[in-house]
Amino acid sequence: MTGFLPLHVVERGLQFEPNWQVEICLEVRSIVAQIAPHAKERIVNNRLTYHDPSRGGPVKAGICGISLHDDHVRVHFIHGVFLEDPAKLLKGDRLAMRFLRIYSYNDAAWNEIKQLIKQSDAFRPTADLMD
Repeated sequence: MTGFLPLHVVERGLQFEPNWQVEICLEVRSIVAQIAPHAKERIVNNRLTYHDPSRGGPVKAGICGISLHDDHVRVHFIHGVFLEDPAKLLKGDRLAMRFLRIYSYNDAAWNEIKQLIKQSDAFRPTADLMD
């Protein structure tokens, strides 16, 4: 987890947020760390973002991001339109970005979220251009 911020830095960034949202954020962060230990973690405007620096920056090589909203935690995928989503968790109508909402830790579809993060980490938006 060399590209990940120390836990106390993340916790300090979330210190004024509700405990239930912090718990969800830390779980998503843990999943990203398991799947993509090579990821770089950043805190920008109270959002956590993850990307693979060996492939580019936060847009081209984005894995996912986490943002807090009044009644949910949002996990967004910059290239979400390209991910397989049989559980239909992803929402959004932007060109490529999609997101899912988590309203409570216990009701989260953790296995499906793990699969989306795994797919996002493996996605290469310029793979066809390099062949």
